[in-house]
Amino acid sequence: MSAPVIQVEGLTKTYRTYQKQPGLRGAVRGLFKRDYEQVTAVGDVRFSVAEGELVGFLGPNGAGKTTTLKMLAGLLYPTRGTATVLGHVPWERDDAYRRQFALLLGQKNQLWWDLPARDSLELNATIYGIPRASFERTVAELTELLAVKDKLNVMVRELSLGERMKMELIAALLHQPKVLFLDEPTIGLDVVSQKTVREFLRHHNATRKTTILLTSHYMADIQELCRRVIIIDKGKIFFDGQLAEVLDRFVDFKIVTIQCGGAVAATSSENLSKYGEVVERNAGQIRLKVKRDRVIPACKALLDELPVTDIDIQEVPIEDIIRQIFAR
Repeated sequence: MSAPVIQVEGLTKTYRTYQKQPGLRGAVRGLFKRDYEQVTAVGDVRFSVAEGELVGFLGPNGAGKTTTLKMLAGLLYPTRGTATVLGHVPWERDDAYRRQFALLLGQKNQLWWDLPARDSLELNATIYGIPRASFERTVAELTELLAVKDKLNVMVRELSLGERMKMELIAALLHQPKVLFLDEPTIGLDVVSQKTVREFLRHHNATRKTTILLTSHYMADIQELCRRVIIIDKGKIFFDGQLAEVLDRFVDFKIVTIQCGGAVAATSSENLSKYGEVVERNAGQIRLKVKRDRVIPACKALLDELPVTDIDIQEVPIEDIIRQIFAR
């Protein structure tokens, strides 16, 4: 079995922050004696990613996601722990490594604001030493897939947010990296642009076998792209496995929705509660939270007891599950 493309062991990053005392007296005291606090952004993180995997890296704001990506990209030195990406230690910043990965931060720009997008792409091509023919071929392919070919000569400041993010993605992939770190690549985009970016990433991962570590607050990104997720909170990983396992591990019920005729009004909530928790009820519809192992018998009983015209069984939306996990 080949070695993992990304291997992280005990990666930790702490910061020493100054704690200013309130008021004028506190400000004067700070000139002579300062109080500091150790803040752990990432603590003892361990995981590995195989070649070609597209892994969702989830967590609330401040969980340590971006800090981890920055260490793996060599932008930050860890306080302790080790990591290798493509056999390289990221913070040693070898040229051979920098030519094989890309980091795309959804809220940071790498394109020149006052230049046409093509000029920034050509500058990147010069930095990476990309031959002209290869550059033209790659740009043509990526702009076609992302539907921005007609925007290459438009000033970056005049592009829409969606168009600009697509150009940023092209810039990140121009040198055909083997590893791609994506931090909120669809943040702020409209639904159509989000879908375009997701389809592009799925296609790129499938055809190029690029290893991708993706953070996103849009669960549609994770559900459509990732089979495996790593969940981090307060700098520590507490889940690493298949996305489907999140359902089994953290949620023990399904949502059963039934459409009924007029007789539903005569059925009391107490009678319905023997099947599950009533979460919504109106004149013709009842929605219940039913234990996973009770779904089939509960549905059979409801069909016998009520004038059911339609029945729907759904998993709890993954976004709600993650929200519940974070709330803990």
